[in-house]
Amino acid sequence: MVFSSLIFIFFFLPLALAAYYLCSRSYRNTVLLFFSLLFYASGEVKYLWLIGLSILFNYIAALLLEKYRQVAKLILIFSVVLNLATMIYFKYAGFIVEHLNLSLDHFKNIILPLGISFYTFHSISYLVDIYRGKSAPQRNIFTMGLYIVNFSQLVAGPIIRYHDVEKQLNRRLHHINRFQNGIKLFILGLAKKMLIANSVGEFSDVCFNESYGPINVYFAWIGALAYALQIYFDFSGYSDMAIGIGRMFGFEFKQNFKLPYGALSIREFWQKWHISLSSWFRDYVYIPLGGNRKGNFRTSFNLLSIFVLCGFWHGANFTFLIWGLFHGLFLIMERAVPITIPNNFLKRALAHSYVWIVLLFSWVFFRAEDVNSAFRYLKTMLFFNQNTTVSPDLASFLSPYLIFIMFLGTIIAVGVFSKNIKKILRLRLLRIQQYRWMETIFLLILFCLSVLQIMTSSFNPFIYYRF
Repeated sequence: MVFSSLIFIFFFLPLALAAYYLCSRSYRNTVLLFFSLLFYASGEVKYLWLIGLSILFNYIAALLLEKYRQVAKLILIFSVVLNLATMIYFKYAGFIVEHLNLSLDHFKNIILPLGISFYTFHSISYLVDIYRGKSAPQRNIFTMGLYIVNFSQLVAGPIIRYHDVEKQLNRRLHHINRFQNGIKLFILGLAKKMLIANSVGEFSDVCFNESYGPINVYFAWIGALAYALQIYFDFSGYSDMAIGIGRMFGFEFKQNFKLPYGALSIREFWQKWHISLSSWFRDYVYIPLGGNRKGNFRTSFNLLSIFVLCGFWHGANFTFLIWGLFHGLFLIMERAVPITIPNNFLKRALAHSYVWIVLLFSWVFFRAEDVNSAFRYLKTMLFFNQNTTVSPDLASFLSPYLIFIMFLGTIIAVGVFSKNIKKILRLRLLRIQQYRWMETIFLLILFCLSVLQIMTSSFNPFIYYRF
């Protein structure tokens, strides 16, 4: 089950909300935990035992961390290693066996449990926060379980720190304004996903699918741009829906995207892209490694290390490793030659162009099936593969509607649209009541169009669903 499905929108979510608000406050966490486990089981009941075992293990480990402070470091190391070992087994065992040419067919057929990367990172941050004294261990195992498996952010984030939601787990503010804002965020996220990400995603898929035949340089660039828009609107849309659902149940999760495609440097991009993941690696890996406190060489090593880990975190493929190295190297270069934010329009345009070119090249590695496919695609982008024609099947996907959606998606992604809305509001061209009516009508239209798209289209992937 995914957020952009009719069964979730019209059955699961309304039923969960009704059960949650109709029951006594003392049972609301239990109800939400039940629906979270049901949500997970609907996608992969086979590994329900694994997530239950993870909850139990980390619950006990946290209590031991508090009770035996003299050996807390050993307990933490053992617990973190076991959490990581479980994730590595399910996520990378097949990859390791395949590339070492080992005849262990069992490992090659392991199915990746849904959301294991996310709930593993939730568990590790919980244990580290307790070890550092930021939080006290959760005494109620059901409340602890809710933190790990809350369905709004279980299978694709954002990654929630325990100390950020510790108080909310026991006492949340339920207010009509927060609930309305949650609905608004959910609809906007759904529209991002269905109306933009899916529209451009189908085209990017055929560009990267070599079975359609050769593509020329123009289609290669347009396909890379289409994928850049797809992954942004798909994942930021999912994050908006997750945060919106959280607000409907009284939670306040931190923003996960802040218009990253409007960045003027790769460093700024990572301050705005998948913020929960980049800040997790910063606080739990980069800073413990020494951060930028031990000289330029050590800082460069630390940066490269976290981006290698970040790459492999996304998947067991050398393409993700190259993607991580690519970003890490540009961050090191930007540290060596600092980029200041220019006031001049031309210089800002050049900075934007630099960021977009780096990102488009990096997304090719992220999207390609393997390293060879990625390099073939890049050769086409760089005029090394001189194909002048494309197959009629592929060309048929490039329609005026797609061009319009890509143009609209690009100006939204860089922040032009949101900045103009803010200007309108600051000028007070509309009275508050008029604006609210217009906003409501606009959201209803977006919702209806999104639902219509769900009903009529068979193309509805979630890129981060199995991470």
